[in-house]
Amino acid sequence: MLTWLQRDSLSFPPLNKALREPDGLLAAGGDLSPERLIAAYRHGCFPWYQDGQPLLWWSPDPRMVLIPEELHVSRSLAKVIRQGVYRVTFDQDFASVIHACSQPRAYADGTWITDAMQQAYIELHRRGYAHSVEVWRDDELVGGLYGLAMGQLFFGESMFSRADNASKVGFVTLVQHLQQWGFVMIDCQMHTQHLQSLGARPISREQFSRTLHTHLEQAANAHWSA
Repeated sequence: MLTWLQRDSLSFPPLNKALREPDGLLAAGGDLSPERLIAAYRHGCFPWYQDGQPLLWWSPDPRMVLIPEELHVSRSLAKVIRQGVYRVTFDQDFASVIHACSQPRAYADGTWITDAMQQAYIELHRRGYAHSVEVWRDDELVGGLYGLAMGQLFFGESMFSRADNASKVGFVTLVQHLQQWGFVMIDCQMHTQHLQSLGARPISREQFSRTLHTHLEQAANAHWSA
């Protein structure tokens, strides 16, 4: 049975209680307070819902992740990066990045990045948990992504692109920096061809949970504002 969260408790059910259909649905209810969101990521689940639905929390099995050392950069993408068409920054315009990620996509019906979700993650950014990657062409924001950093783990949330390869350039730049900073895994949540082409692969929920608990308390040497 699906667990309904209580507003006066930040606890989540064990990950192995997640439903098989729909895959990974762990709990419903609660709120988007910073404390609950942080507790969710530390536990191994994340919020994903659309307007009109209750707040839903997920822990899919398998889980799509990228190990930084396994990043795959195609020859064509490497050429784009060398050409210097795009400039990449970190944490320079979080609000614009998450707003762009919330815009409707041709392949999707609606958006799960609601106004309430945007405000919740902007608060996490203010508190130093959530980070953005901006991709610029001249002074125009043409791509980017955002997610949370905890310990030696980065939890990717969403990306957008308004120009060819812009989001890929931002993602590759992020992964390269995360590797230098000592991060060991990037949570990509769900499978997409886009992420698979960059080297992401599925692992079991059990393996994800083990990695989570091993590296959440390990310090990374990140310099987001540099």
